[in-house]
Order: sequence, then structure tokens, then C-alpha cells
Amino acid sequence: MTEIYAAPAEFPANPNFSSGPCAKRPGWTVEALANALVGRSHRSKPAKERIQRALDLTRELLAVPEDYLIGIVPASDTGAVEMFLWSALGARGVDMLAWESFGEGWVTDVEKQLKLEDVRVLKAPYGELPNLAEVDFSRDVVFTWNGTTSGVRVPNADWIPADREGLTICDATSAAFAQKLDFPKLDVVTFSWQKALGGEAAHGVLILSPRAVERLESFKPDRPLPKIFRMTKGGKLNTTIFEGATINTVSMLCIEDAIDAMEWGQEIGGLEAMQARADANYKVVADWVEKTDWVDFLAKDPATRSNTSVCLVISDPQITALDEKKQGEVAKAIVRRLDNAGVAYDIGAYRDAPSGLRIWCGSTVEASDLSALMPWLDHAFAVEKSAILDTPSE
Repeated sequence: MTEIYAAPAEFPANPNFSSGPCAKRPGWTVEALANALVGRSHRSKPAKERIQRALDLTRELLAVPEDYLIGIVPASDTGAVEMFLWSALGARGVDMLAWESFGEGWVTDVEKQLKLEDVRVLKAPYGELPNLAEVDFSRDVVFTWNGTTSGVRVPNADWIPADREGLTICDATSAAFAQKLDFPKLDVVTFSWQKALGGEAAHGVLILSPRAVERLESFKPDRPLPKIFRMTKGGKLNTTIFEGATINTVSMLCIEDAIDAMEWGQEIGGLEAMQARADANYKVVADWVEKTDWVDFLAKDPATRSNTSVCLVISDPQITALDEKKQGEVAKAIVRRLDNAGVAYDIGAYRDAPSGLRIWCGSTVEASDLSALMPWLDHAFAVEKSAILDTPSE
């Protein structure tokens, strides 16, 4: 067996590279949840204090402005986004930005479910951004900060004017804690703990600017709202949602886990340290891609490449010359081989994205594990390329 086919000797210490739920923070064990208030009402005084602790840590770590409200809501980031879309869209026209599957999902909600009439969709294929200069900020604007399924992010918020008329509604689920969010440019920000914090799924976080609150109190949509979407009572914001009294029952295990992750973030140096870890992790992959001739980034522009959900495509000419199905088979075979070897779990491209690999590089991942993974990717590709090229055509 030639050297290129030999399996590397070093394994990643943690093979969890899923893009959600993501790897737990370094050193995490289930004992971190030992003091969770299980069996207690989430409305009891001590439970509400823990919920408030999670909210306070969110504000501190993300540097959320004091006049913005933070709430914990049902149904992960999806629930947080839909909660605001259903409650507040329709007051004016809306520009929808879509360059990956979740952005496409919000387009479907607005066009086919809410059935709003004045909707403009600005789309780009996987790997690219729409022309941000075409966005009309006299309208509401809905966009993902970081495209989890495409590995493409907005480079900054410079394209958003401070004097905008409409609201900016930002799905920041795989950006929060890893990328700089410019809150004065954002009226609604949503995310879930399961991404950059490595937290548990099912709960979302909804952050509202004063302008977003004003919209909720001044606009009454002509559609029914389920209980879990209702944020106002008698035309006024139900502020208790943003003071620890959640709309529905939260898991105190999940609350404790989120607190643990954010306290870890504080201990390592706060937001800048978390962002620096994600940047360093991305650099491990970027340096490897630079010297590797069979793989490339899905994101075309280096300025818009994600430092969390890093999406890769196979660029080897012999593989790209194959039909699309066989190209996909190579990528899936690499994923399967590394999964079976206990080297890397869940690194396949998202089901709606172009075939390839997706490797989570958020701050809870160790750079040393990514460094150990890269030779395994080379090994797996060499084996699977040989296998598919040696397979007779049908």
C-alpha cells in the first residue's frame, strides 16, 4: 500500500464536527448539569433566576445594547425567526435575501404561508451573496448573517444604513458568538444555543431593538397567531417574556447547559476570545485547502467565507469530470469512511446544498482536532477516488 493510502496515526481527540448540534465546549461532561433545577417549575423563583442568568450572560457576552430586549422562545432559531415574521411583517414591503436553504425557507414562509403581496426576493446561488447594494431599506429586510448550509456570510454590516426606514431581521444562528454582529444595524437578531455555544437544541433566542418593539405595538397583523408567537397583550409588548417568564415550559437542563457554555466563554476571555478561536479553527482548514489540489471552498469570495460552517467542494478534475451523481457518491463515501473510523462525525454537506463536506469550526472546537482531521481527509479522498475510478461504468 502506498503512503497516500495509509491511514494517519493521529486521531482527533473529539470527532464531533457537526454543524448543529455542535461540539460541546472543551472539557464538558454531564456533571456540568449537576445543579440543573430538574423537577422544578420553570416559574419558580430559583428557576426564573437561572433563566435570567442565561439572559444576562447573553447580553454580556454578545455586548447587546441595554435598550434591546432578549427573550428565550420555543422551537430553536426557526421558532425565533418565525415568531417575528408572523407577528410583524406586512406593515410595509419586504426584501428577502436568500443564498442558502434557511434563507430560502424564510422566503417560502413569507410568500407562500404569510402570502404577503409586496415581497422582493434577492437570490444568489450557493457559494455567493446577492448584490447587497440592491437592498431597499425603506422596506423590511430579512437575511441570514451566516449561511449555515453554504458557508457564506455577510462580511460586515456596512451595507446597512443607520437611518433605514424598515426593520432589519437577522437570522444569526451560526454567527452569534463567532462573528461580530453590529447590533445598531440590526433590529431583530435570532440564534439558538446549539450552534456556536455547543448547547442543546429546542430553544431559540430572540433579541429586539426599540424599533422592533415599536413595530410589534403599532402593527396588528390580519392573521391568527398561535399562542407561542404572541408577544403583545392589549397592543403592548408582553415584557415578561424578556424578563425570564418564557411563553412555554423551558428545559432547565438546557438552561443550565447554556449557562455553562457562556460562563466558559467568559472564562476564556469573552466574545473576542471566542471569535479568535473560530478564526484560528477556520485558518487550519484554509491553510490546508490552500495546499491541497483536490478540494476548494464552496464560498467563492474569501471575504464572505464563514469561520464556523466551513463548506467545501471536491475540485479534483478527474472527479468533477464524472456525472453529478458519482461526484456526490465520492463525497458521501469520504463522510462514511471517516464516520466509521471514528475520526469525524456528521461532516457531509447539507442535503439541499451542492455535494461536498461541511466542517464546523466554531469556538467549541479545538484547532488541534482540526489539524488531526486534515490528513484523514486526504487519506479518505485518495482511497475513495481510487475506488470510484476503478469501478467500471454501467
